[in-house]
Amino acid sequence: MAFGWIDEQAAARRRAGLVRTLRPRPADSPLLDLASNDYLGLARHPEVVEGAAAAARTWGGGATGSRLVTGTTELHGELERELADFCGFEAALVFSSGYAANLAAVTALAPHGSLIVSDAGNHASLIDGCRLARGTTQVVAHADPDAVRKALGTHDGPAVAVSDTVFSVDGDEAPLAGLARACREHGAGLVVDDAHGLGVLGAGGRGAPYAAGLAGADDVVVTVTLSKSLGSQGGAVLGPARVVEHLVNAARTFIFDTGLAPASAGAALAALRLLGREPERAARAREVATGLHARLTAAGLEAVRPDAAVVSVRAPSPEEAVQWAADCRAAGLFVGCFRPPSVPDGISRLRLTARADLSEEQIERAVRVIGETRP
Repeated sequence: MAFGWIDEQAAARRRAGLVRTLRPRPADSPLLDLASNDYLGLARHPEVVEGAAAAARTWGGGATGSRLVTGTTELHGELERELADFCGFEAALVFSSGYAANLAAVTALAPHGSLIVSDAGNHASLIDGCRLARGTTQVVAHADPDAVRKALGTHDGPAVAVSDTVFSVDGDEAPLAGLARACREHGAGLVVDDAHGLGVLGAGGRGAPYAAGLAGADDVVVTVTLSKSLGSQGGAVLGPARVVEHLVNAARTFIFDTGLAPASAGAALAALRLLGREPERAARAREVATGLHARLTAAGLEAVRPDAAVVSVRAPSPEEAVQWAADCRAAGLFVGCFRPPSVPDGISRLRLTARADLSEEQIERAVRVIGETRP
């Protein structure tokens, strides 16, 4: 029977407790949200919402075509210039998603005959970029510049190291300065995904590469998403102008994809400008994360110390993680639940995301619910 193997896989997922389901949320959810990636609390900010609405009124509901045909508006160019300037890079290129930006950066910068050195904890979008690239991929130990250095030493030719800046599972930060040194010793490029760093790390939220002194370097390329701290949707690649020009001509997820919807570009631009005026939002997100961690560990829970805005709490098993998250929802708290294969070490977790707009009372309430519902 066609697709008969799907039933076998579905049964295997049920046995392993790994079935995933969609839960549409209402516009005004009563739950306290510690599951979204809205780190700065900007997704519903009036200025950001109006930025989206104004762009839709001006440019329409969609981009109408690929970026190279009709999908580039003046608004896209404005967003790219301001995003590059904010993060300290020469140029930027906006994509329809952060996933598409990662696929573009990795595939276009790793041609046939090149080596890609990929961190074992990288996000799925970077992993898929490695799979699609024509270069050879070597996966190395997590957050280990010496492992990157050793891998690069085995190859004579073009090479790039690829890493998240902040890893989405445990929220730990990559050793960017050490990775850059390892790459420079071998003339390799460094491609990093700052999805969880932009808006949280660096001066005023300018990102992890800015904090590490790598912004504007001619051998560093950064990808970001507009869907987390900026409360919108889309992605971008930042780097030297010649790299961006190369992507315009070689990146398939840029050339063949419809451009980012103007409403999303307008929302992201409004959020970026708001962050520029209110840089304290980045520090507050970090403060909330460290406060959550301190309270959770004081309550006897196994929580990983956050380097940015992600706080991870270990669960005994996939089934118990699912039940724990469900019990939190029943008590009015929405938390993330990460299970295999989303976690590289096979350990299931609750994943909490700090938001700059959380009050101390809400933080205390979240910790209380998590403690009371623990398996």
